[in-house]
Amino acid sequence: MIHKAKKHTISLKHALDGLKWAYGTQPNYRVHVFLSLFVIVSGIFFNISYTEWLVLVLTISMGLIVETVNTAIESTTDAITREWKEEIKIAKDVAAAAMLTHAIAALVIAAIIFVPKML
Repeated sequence: MIHKAKKHTISLKHALDGLKWAYGTQPNYRVHVFLSLFVIVSGIFFNISYTEWLVLVLTISMGLIVETVNTAIESTTDAITREWKEEIKIAKDVAAAAMLTHAIAALVIAAIIFVPKML
């Protein structure tokens, strides 16, 4: 039992190291965190409903997840080679497209929740 707990503690440490590295080195990650905090403050200001909070928490967490995976793909492909290769360009472009798709969806969700409250 102690061995399993220690193994999970080590995994948690690695995950926190990954978050720290992403936040410390990736400008887009920091922008996402800043915008997420702005949305949270806006939610408090506009006194949004429980359901709206659920939607925003899911949207924020998915954005951080997609950005983290995008960063992992970029770092992995850079570790493989820094030479230009079509396959690596495709991997990076598709990962960036995933983040762009999420960002557009998050903007639509924010507009649906906040625009009526601002009017």
